[in-house]
Amino acid sequence: MQKKREANFEMLRVIAMIMVVVLHYLSHSDSLIELGVPLSAVKITGSLIESFCIVAVNVWVLISGYFLSQSGFKLKRILQIICEIYFYTVAISLVMQGVNVYHVKSGDTIFKTVQYFFPIESEHYWFATSYVMMYVLSPVLNKGVQYLSRKQLKTTIIGLLLWFCLIKSFVPVNFPTDDFGYGLKWFLCLYLIAAYIRKYDVKIVTGAGRSALLYVFSCGLIFVMTLVLQMINTRYGRFEYYFTVTSHYNFILCLTGALGIFSLFRYLKIREGIAANIARTVAPLTFGVYLFHEHLEIRIRWLFWMESLFGKVPTVNVAAFLLHLILSVAVIFLAGIMIDWIRTMFFEFVARKLQGSRLFRSLNRLDRELRFQEDRPSV
Repeated sequence: MQKKREANFEMLRVIAMIMVVVLHYLSHSDSLIELGVPLSAVKITGSLIESFCIVAVNVWVLISGYFLSQSGFKLKRILQIICEIYFYTVAISLVMQGVNVYHVKSGDTIFKTVQYFFPIESEHYWFATSYVMMYVLSPVLNKGVQYLSRKQLKTTIIGLLLWFCLIKSFVPVNFPTDDFGYGLKWFLCLYLIAAYIRKYDVKIVTGAGRSALLYVFSCGLIFVMTLVLQMINTRYGRFEYYFTVTSHYNFILCLTGALGIFSLFRYLKIREGIAANIARTVAPLTFGVYLFHEHLEIRIRWLFWMESLFGKVPTVNVAAFLLHLILSVAVIFLAGIMIDWIRTMFFEFVARKLQGSRLFRSLNRLDRELRFQEDRPSV
């Protein structure tokens, strides 16, 4: 059962990354409902799609928390993630300089250099920064999950949700402490939720059907709220900030939608075979898709590259718009998978060459010591 469940979650990781690319396509192509801009069929369609994809980041973190909460601390895994981030920040920059498409504004050289050589500290990728920090803190979180009683852990999660999610979801004010779910504190909250679900085998809702209904209802309501708030602002000019809240990752409906699809894939059964093997092969490469298309030099260009292949993003014909979206997302996703596959081959080659080196022996020894200390009972 556990092996099948892992295949289910690997499939969900792939779907979540596709959703992320879709979200970026919609944002870069101005295909979303905006205040002060007349509604159109394409913008309404774009916002509808966004409503069902906005759960992607929460889903990814829930999956990570679900598995990390029951796994030992792995120093090598953290170093691998950091090396992967550096591979993309530095390698893509060098390649683009080599083909003379790298652009640095006057006086921006130092800042650009910092962003590429200190990608985590400078938030070159905001998600990667929060994800690495969450991973580093996972041993501390796991100890808390292990030793807190069920009631204590539940109370902690409820308190965090009240602070980070519930209040901001209903009060139409932009609180200074709210980062819209784009940061470590929301990731830690999601981590604890996933750890609680796994430790106590919590059923968010009963059955796959109700799980799917929770996802559809939550995302559908996000879309309805977007339309209603747009009409209210058009007529009365109020709630300009609250109009944006429906797309925040720590909005209550974004959380319930993520929990719905997460629960659905806990019930979903993928037979061992081609589908399960593809999911397990592709899922580890999906983080590379994010690092590739969200690189500072790529994120502002890739839509233009897709327009050179498939024409301008349609703004009137919905069917043409959907076709353009599907083709563009497919190309970016598949290109990212291929690039990250090459990256894994390169990393494996380097690992083989350095396997017996003093550096690798020291890292292996430190990794074993850290795992031992984490698993050792408290005095």
